[in-house]
Amino acid sequence: MSRVYNFSAGPAVLPEEVLREAAAEMMDYQGTGMSVMEMSHRSRAFENILNEAEQDLKDLMQIPDNYKILFMQGGAHLQFAAIPMNLMKNRVADYIITGQWAKKAFKEAQIYGKANAIASSEDETFSYIPDCSDLNISPDADYVYICENNTIYGTKFHTLPNTKGKLLVSDVSSCFLSEPVDVSKYGLIYGGVQKNIGPAGMAIVIIREDLITEDTLPYTPTYMKYKIHADANSLYNTPNCYCIYMCGKVFKWLKKQGGLEVMKARNEEKAAVLYDFLDSSRLFKGTVRKEDRSMMNVPFVTGDKELDAKFVKEAEEAGLVNLKGHRSVGGMRASIYNAMPLEGVKALVEFMKKFEEEN
Repeated sequence: MSRVYNFSAGPAVLPEEVLREAAAEMMDYQGTGMSVMEMSHRSRAFENILNEAEQDLKDLMQIPDNYKILFMQGGAHLQFAAIPMNLMKNRVADYIITGQWAKKAFKEAQIYGKANAIASSEDETFSYIPDCSDLNISPDADYVYICENNTIYGTKFHTLPNTKGKLLVSDVSSCFLSEPVDVSKYGLIYGGVQKNIGPAGMAIVIIREDLITEDTLPYTPTYMKYKIHADANSLYNTPNCYCIYMCGKVFKWLKKQGGLEVMKARNEEKAAVLYDFLDSSRLFKGTVRKEDRSMMNVPFVTGDKELDAKFVKEAEEAGLVNLKGHRSVGGMRASIYNAMPLEGVKALVEFMKKFEEEN
């Protein structure tokens, strides 16, 4: 069977070139006579994989020297707890609620201290980003938390909130490496890798060094302490070796493409193809306020649930898969991450035009 265009929100499409490389190395990684899946995390070969991945990510994002990169298991959900455990020194944090993941992170933080919801777009099903230019920031807040790109609802912070000098913590799971980012604006920036970078099962945490301390909440499990991972160079325990290897390959692929400026231009072009069609369509319509649209996740509806279901089914038969919207919102969603080629988005739009004519 030929490859389909996979619009899944995560685990998501990976670059074909990377998959081919990994397949070629499956039985014998660079003359070691074994797969990376079988390799000791203490071996020289794996140490090189880890160090190269870290350096390539540093280069891609131009991460300042006073930040540490941590490869941690458990995805973003583990970080919902690790962040307050490590950063809530005053037991106070402010959360901006722009979707389900920010809401989950907020609920988790309430276990460990006083978490305040200082802005929300839940009143309109998270279809916009609230104005964050003059928020009522808590004077003793340890940090302000955002989910920068909302996978389910297709919104994106195009301007970071004014945190009034407080630390900014951001979950970038679904926009990771999709465009250049000024890491110095954040105290901590992190994301699950399964959307735009690699296979599922890991998160990458980029944290300013002065925030990595022994001073965590008293009941913080050892594994949840950033200092433990930072001091051990992400090798405190057996890490997700194969995932790190795959992410490292994607970093090299991104460098080869020309880096994050090039990816941003490509992603803008892909998103424009789809949004331009949605804006002119008689049948389909986007669900997000125009100025808050995401380049990565594009939700849309026909306004008729049965027609939506028919569209998803026929699209799948045409090799356009995983277009069903998240169960909490319905409709459709096309996730068009870095590895989705422009041809895939064009094929989707052509199919949508045909479906519109027939229905």
